[in-house]
Amino acid sequence: MASSLLTTPSQALALAPTGAAASRGGGGSARVFFPSSARAAQQRGGALGMRVRASVAIEKETPESEPPPTFLREDGSGAGSGSVRERFEAMIRRVQGEVCAALEEADGSGARFVEDVWSRPGGGGGISRVLQDGRVFEKAGVNVSVVYGVMPPDAYRAAKGEAGKNGAAADGHKAGPVPFFAAGISSVLHPKNPFAPTLHFNYRYFETDAPKDAPGAPRQWWFGGGTDLTPSYIVEEDVKHFHSVQKQACDKFDPSFYPRFKKWCDDYFYIKHRNERRGLGGIFFDDLNDYDQEMLLNFATECADSVVPAYIPIIERRKDTPFTEEHKAWQQLRRGRYVEFNLVYDRGTTFGLKTGGRIESILVSLPLTARWQYDHTPEEGTEEWKLLDACINPKEWLDL
Repeated sequence: MASSLLTTPSQALALAPTGAAASRGGGGSARVFFPSSARAAQQRGGALGMRVRASVAIEKETPESEPPPTFLREDGSGAGSGSVRERFEAMIRRVQGEVCAALEEADGSGARFVEDVWSRPGGGGGISRVLQDGRVFEKAGVNVSVVYGVMPPDAYRAAKGEAGKNGAAADGHKAGPVPFFAAGISSVLHPKNPFAPTLHFNYRYFETDAPKDAPGAPRQWWFGGGTDLTPSYIVEEDVKHFHSVQKQACDKFDPSFYPRFKKWCDDYFYIKHRNERRGLGGIFFDDLNDYDQEMLLNFATECADSVVPAYIPIIERRKDTPFTEEHKAWQQLRRGRYVEFNLVYDRGTTFGLKTGGRIESILVSLPLTARWQYDHTPEEGTEEWKLLDACINPKEWLDL
């Protein structure tokens, strides 16, 4: 499951399964990713002053007036258990509050995130936070979700990126409904200034509970996510800073992580029909379960905590940079590439659209405005050409 869980890397901002059982009014399934609690933020002494409004009931979500202390059930694997599920939910809700507070401060306009809270009959829920038309940010979404239930086998294969025929799993067996748990935080941030880069990050945790003898759905867990930078213009100082923070987070756990996940990011955010990357990369990983679970939980936490120090200093340096209409037009063209990748290739976005997820959450990653100009090619040697060249030919920024 990739994508920004604002989608997976993608980034689309939602990513999670919705089960056939839910559409029948049965045990339900859910979709993944978004929420942080205003109450939790206030308890941490960081009241965001946000306006909370009930979310519109789209698909099978139920609007709620305020976020609960936890979306988990009070059972052996839920609230109060000290499980990975519980600690991951606590982490993403904390990070959501901290990122939103940092973005509001950087925007400096008094604009606040609007918060939609929703629950799923089958289990779990989420919180979507969006800031629009601020002084610095045209659109910023920071979402969290914690969902569980039962999803159909085709949704399970989509989440795992597996292909099957006639309902068969990769091993050829007929798969049945899959009990699952999924939680994640996903965000896409679109600044107004063309010299201030777009940022996407998404971190998620997924479990399937089916017993090992159930065809196509062995009991398993995995982590996924990443953080990547999508500028319209290359400011080498900024790109190096961003990649250095990603490397520092990775090196605390395994020196092989940064080069491995940096390449994974370059390969994932590839717009095949354009023969170019969406941006200048970062880190990305998915289906990660070949290390100790506790270590990977700490790694995902470190990566999520690195978002503010990686991005806010860049925004502070570039948010007031003078720009022309030509700079803005180029930014709009690059945003068009962003839209193309999310709607055509991003696993999280396409998964959400195919499984009937909450459309506002899925598409919150898209910019307010974008542009498609026929047969546009920047002149070689220009700053626009340099950006395009770097998207076609990924660079090792820390070696420059």
